[in-house]
Amino acid sequence: MKISLNGCGENVATFEADFSVTAGMPVKMAGNGIVGACAAKDKFCGIAVSVRGGFAAVQLGGYAQVPYSGATVPSVGYQTLNGAGDGKVQVEATGRNILVTDVDTTAKTCGMIL
Repeated sequence: MKISLNGCGENVATFEADFSVTAGMPVKMAGNGIVGACAAKDKFCGIAVSVRGGFAAVQLGGYAQVPYSGATVPSVGYQTLNGAGDGKVQVEATGRNILVTDVDTTAKTCGMIL
């Protein structure tokens, strides 16, 4: 991409994190104020930006670039995405409707506006 969308509308909140959360992965609500890693087909609430001391900074809005997996490569425009269960996102028939802004098939990443 010739432009950068980094920082566009970013909204980050801190949650308690269970042991399964690592930086860069989509996360879901796992309990009261607690986020956990997404299993396959889980709707994600955001992307863990950093994890430290049992807490995670989770990006809930704005531009994020994340890895994808699955049989279908995301395309630009609105796509329905879920957690893939492997720390990535994947295209699904049902899930969270997300604006995909760019796709890098070599790196297997996609940029999205949460």
